[in-house]
Amino acid sequence: MPRGEIDEAWVEEAVRRYRRIETLQAEFDQAVATVEVTVRSPDGLVEVVVTAGGRITDVRFLGPLHQRSPRDVAGSVQAAVTAAADAAQWAREKLHNETFAAYRPLAGA
Repeated sequence: MPRGEIDEAWVEEAVRRYRRIETLQAEFDQAVATVEVTVRSPDGLVEVVVTAGGRITDVRFLGPLHQRSPRDVAGSVQAAVTAAADAAQWAREKLHNETFAAYRPLAGA
């Protein structure tokens, strides 16, 4: 192709791919907001439900609290919240890989 000419087919393909990426990004954003992961503290006392975006949607105590010290309960909550943050990150990465698995860079870019 002579210098200065526009490869219209390449431009059309780039626009088509850009629109597809926008659609995939919207699907990814929706999934991140709605996919939930449930984790428990190591002692099994606390269960936390978190979205892939990191928003905690539920916290449950699965055992009696009256026999535990406040420090132990706080430690269980902290462990569960930390695990929830890790699980949210894992879920985001998994969703990203699944959503954009078929995407490959535009040839010649």
